[in-house]
Amino acid sequence: MIEIRRLNALDNDFWIQLNTLLAWDSVADEQVMLSVRDIIRTVRQQGDGALVDYTKRFDRREVSDIQELIIPTERLQQALSSLDKNQRRALEQAAERIRDYHLRQKQESWQYTEADGTVLGQQVTALDRAGLYVPGGKAAYPSSVLMNAIPAKVAGVAEIIMVVPAPDGLLNNMVLAAAMLAGVDKVFSIGGAQAVAALAYGTATVPKVDKIVGPGNIYVATAKSMVFGAVGIDMIAGPSEILIICDGETDPDWIAMDLFSQAEHDEQAQSILVSPDAAFLDAVQQSMTQLLSQMPRAEIIKTSIAQRGALIHVESLEQAIEVSNFIAPEHLELSVNEPKTWLGKIRHAGAIFMGRYTAEALGDYCAGANHVLPTSRTARFSSPLGVYDFQKRSSIIYCSEDGANRLGKIASTLAHAEGLTAHARSAEYRIVQNLLES
Repeated sequence: MIEIRRLNALDNDFWIQLNTLLAWDSVADEQVMLSVRDIIRTVRQQGDGALVDYTKRFDRREVSDIQELIIPTERLQQALSSLDKNQRRALEQAAERIRDYHLRQKQESWQYTEADGTVLGQQVTALDRAGLYVPGGKAAYPSSVLMNAIPAKVAGVAEIIMVVPAPDGLLNNMVLAAAMLAGVDKVFSIGGAQAVAALAYGTATVPKVDKIVGPGNIYVATAKSMVFGAVGIDMIAGPSEILIICDGETDPDWIAMDLFSQAEHDEQAQSILVSPDAAFLDAVQQSMTQLLSQMPRAEIIKTSIAQRGALIHVESLEQAIEVSNFIAPEHLELSVNEPKTWLGKIRHAGAIFMGRYTAEALGDYCAGANHVLPTSRTARFSSPLGVYDFQKRSSIIYCSEDGANRLGKIASTLAHAEGLTAHARSAEYRIVQNLLES
């Protein structure tokens, strides 16, 4: 029988046990932080030369010049053209659905005029340049290219710079093809903290960007946290998560495989099933045991499930929702009858998959909604990546003469109360004297 933790929401120490289960240390150890800080400093000082040196060292590549790390558009087009028919069709269909979904997120500028002619509003503009980090380690993620680059293009970002490591000189054709489909403007085969530093501060060859998005290992995540402020970042993501609420009427094999779908990412991923049906929890554990041997990444799944997975027995679906809102999962499957009746009770989740037929994996690839989601309980206060992450807003304020008279008196009173005389005088200079005296 596969090893997985069992919790009961009726136990007196349940919430303590749950807190322990959810705990994940996202802070890099001191050695990682020292290494990343040194890499960032070296890239800022030495630029392209540092990128070449680190690529030789970390990616085991024989390169002598930064030009060898530039992937030309022709190479992207070649990758797209070389895909077999089914792969290309799937990639194109996914890109189309992602673009269609995100077009609905685009925000427009707005303003309104008050009776005295004062105009207030907001001007929405896109970032000039975005940087996209694409992992190249344990697996290739063309889906992440689409999910990060397409919203940026929809937002109107003028230029997208993509970095992707090529360990031993190997590049994934699907990743390059996805970059072509998504409209990425420049691609460099560099990775790690050095790539983040190059995007944040720029080199003679790699352009400085305004925001860095995309997942990566602990060195990449640490580098993103260190350069934040010089540039924007999307988030510091933790391991992948899935929480499934099931009433016990879904095929146990389906639920077992849904749990595996996140566990296979890495050993730190978290897969949790919550149900009021104890016999169903047993059935799912049995299915997991039987299905595990069919998985190419069985050892990763087994470790993930044993270390961070759980089957949680609750008294009711209402209590299951309470548990879910506490966990604030990255992915939440509502595998129940009439899932819409429960939707309004969900307060915290990155993405909500409704009904027995809606596998989380559909959201990873082609449903259309973004798969870059808040993890580690951060769905309590943050949202999926979207077009709005590549747009910024400027306040618009215009005062007519009458408006300056009206608002100036208010501002003057408040400024004097704060002891800021220059603020008050600045407003008072624009007030007509007879109105000031009144």
